[in-house]
This record gives sequence, C-alpha cells and structure tokens, in this order.
Amino acid sequence: MDKVIVAEQLTKQFGHFTAVDHISFEVERGEIFGFLGANGAGKTTAMRMLCGLSLPTSGKARVAGFDIATQTELVKQNIGYMSQKFALYDELTVAENIRLYAGIYDVPKNDIQIRTHELLQRLGFESERNTFVHSLPLGWKQKLAFSVAIIHQPRIVFLDEPTGGVDPVTRRQFWEMIYEATDRGITAFVTTHYMDEAEYCNRVSVMVDGKIAAMDSPAQLRKDFNAKTMDDVFHQLARNASRKAE
Repeated sequence: MDKVIVAEQLTKQFGHFTAVDHISFEVERGEIFGFLGANGAGKTTAMRMLCGLSLPTSGKARVAGFDIATQTELVKQNIGYMSQKFALYDELTVAENIRLYAGIYDVPKNDIQIRTHELLQRLGFESERNTFVHSLPLGWKQKLAFSVAIIHQPRIVFLDEPTGGVDPVTRRQFWEMIYEATDRGITAFVTTHYMDEAEYCNRVSVMVDGKIAAMDSPAQLRKDFNAKTMDDVFHQLARNASRKAE
C-alpha cells in the first residue's frame, strides 16, 4: 500500500529534555490514524515535526513523500491542518474564508470559484455564503474549518483535537466528514482527548513520556490489554507517566 507517513527513530530534544524519543511508525493512504497521549506525552511536538513546523534533532520522517527536514515547504503544500481553535477568520464571510484558504493552499485561480460553489453545496451552506463566520454555530464553524483544510485535496490532513468543545451529535457528524474524506483517499492523522473517538480510527498509537507505548487497531489493543474500552487501555498505559503538561 501507499505509505504517506514514514517515521524512523524520530527524536526531538530541547536541551537535556527529550520530548519525542525515537518513535517509528508508518501510516497508509486513506487510513484514519489516531495519535493519542496525555498532556506532556510528546504528541504535539511530534505533530509539529510531521507538519514541517519543527526540525527533528535526530531520526527522519517522510510525509506525503517529502523529507520533513529538507523539504518542509513541499510537506506543507501537501498537507491540510485543522486545530481545536479552527483558525477561521470571524470577520470574513463563509465564502470569503473558503476563497482565502483556497488561495493560501495554492488552488489554481480558475478552480477557486468552482470549489467554493461545490463546498457550499456539500455543506448545505448556500444560503450562508455571505454570513460572517462569527455568527455561525460552533458545529457549523467546525465543519467549515475541516472543509477548508482539505479544499486543495491534500494527501494528508492533520486534525489536532478538532472536536473539543462540541456536543456529541456534532462530533459524530464531524467524524462522518472524516470518513467521506478518507473514502476519497485523504489520510486523517487525528489527536483527540475523547477515547470513544479512538474507536473510530483504523489504528491508534498511544504515546507515553515521548515514546510510543502501544500501536494497533482499537480492537486488538482492547484484546491485548484485556480492556472493555479504549479509555481503559489508555489509563493502563498512562498511569505510570512521569511527565507534566507540554
């Protein structure tokens, strides 16, 4: 299969502190890969390296076929990113946000209008195209933020706790959007604090103190740890963590 992330002994040190400690893993095209860990586990630092925002101290990784240390701009061009804060511009309208992000992601000018129209239709936002984002409900903002993060049809989208603060029904609707994206071949790399969401992933990695403590499908992890839920698995792994929040 097509591997869109390959990390080998990836390490990040800050002085004498090793935030990410020789982690190795691969992620396949179209996979939903959950990247879990308590605050301080190193997952945020690892994600920043994979997004080309921070250089590794040692080890290596390729994201969308590009080296994260020597081809950072190419990495950024081939990924999408969405955080819990959504990063939308409140004082712009829905359509203006879409066009802005299409431009940021270098969507060809001739395609921007077409993709804007298609996206508004898909979201059912046609009547809201001229609505300022600050007046949208939180769940609508979330759907819009995800959609603009993949408007350039990246190979991978990094989702950093994207469902924080929204209700369970909206969270489920958001995951349906993730499924639709992966059906189109986009890989989803997801961090989340909601252990029920780990069950939606094809595979899950759990980081503890900068290392990958376990990695497999949710079903296999539950079996390996004799656990009923991923929350039980997580607590078994994290209970001995020595770090505080990043």
